[in-house]
Amino acid sequence: MARIIAFDFGTKRTGIAVTDNLQMIATALKVVSDVELIPFVKHYLSTENVEAVVIGEPKHLDGNLSGPIEAINNFVRFFQNNYPQIRVERIDERFTSSMAVQTLFATGASKKQRATKENTDQIAATIILQSYLEQQQFKKARQGSNDSL
Repeated sequence: MARIIAFDFGTKRTGIAVTDNLQMIATALKVVSDVELIPFVKHYLSTENVEAVVIGEPKHLDGNLSGPIEAINNFVRFFQNNYPQIRVERIDERFTSSMAVQTLFATGASKKQRATKENTDQIAATIILQSYLEQQQFKKARQGSNDSL
C-alpha cells in the first residue's frame, strides 16, 4: 500500500501528517512555511509512494466554507494538474485546532509548547488524517455489512 498525506493548510504555514505504508496510523510529519510547501510536496512525492492527499477544509459552524478557500482551491489544482494519479480528498477540519490544543494540554505540554502554532498545526494535520482514516474504515465496514445482506 501507499501512504496518505494530509495538510492542515494555512496561508503562513501548513501542518503535514502522513500514514504508515499500511494506512493504519496517522503521524505528524512537519510544518512548512507557505514558500516551502510546494517544494516540500514535490520532493516528498518524488521519494515516497502516495496514493491520496487529504486537505482540511475550514468551515463555519453552519457548514459554510471559511478561511483561505481560494488558496486551498489553488493547492488542490496543483495536485490535480501535476499528480493526476493521486486522489485528492477534502475533509471538514472544524475544531481541529482546538482539539490539537486540548491534545497538547492532555499530554502535559507546557504553556509555551501549547502556544506554539507549529505544534498545533502538526497535531491538527494528524487529527485531519486520523479522521479521514476512520471515515474510510467506517465506509468499508458498512459496505461489508451491505454485501452480507
